[in-house]
Amino acid sequence: MKPKLKTILLILVGLLLVAQFIPIDRSVPEVDPNADFLKSVEAPTTIANLIEGACYDCHSYESEYPWYAKIAPLSFWIQGHINGGRQHLNFSDWTSYPAKKAAHKLEECYEEVQERHMPMKSFTWLHPEAKLSDEQVSALAQWFQQLYRSADQ
Repeated sequence: MKPKLKTILLILVGLLLVAQFIPIDRSVPEVDPNADFLKSVEAPTTIANLIEGACYDCHSYESEYPWYAKIAPLSFWIQGHINGGRQHLNFSDWTSYPAKKAAHKLEECYEEVQERHMPMKSFTWLHPEAKLSDEQVSALAQWFQQLYRSADQ
């Protein structure tokens, strides 16, 4: 191996080792459990299970981190993804949304599921249990649409 390439590889390995010691903030604020989306709406068990399995890892404070989420640089990417998901929609904080905003979030949930943008392929690739069948997509999208329509009235 050429000395220059060997030096570059050693530097990269060193940077990856140092990155393992950079802490990731996974703290969760104290939240009223009654503020949770599934506690505030009457979802059928099958729908609630779909939402918990396909949405809550990124869109709630109930994230379950896989083993590889502790390895940099994946840890930075995963936590950034979760932070972004929570910022856009946080089911753990659902009752804090004003009615108009909540209705808009329900409409977005319907559209994102219906158009198969959610759950994201980058998530379902590593979490096959979150992959939704055509029937599940249809049922979940329909349920979000019904909720949206009743909330928008």
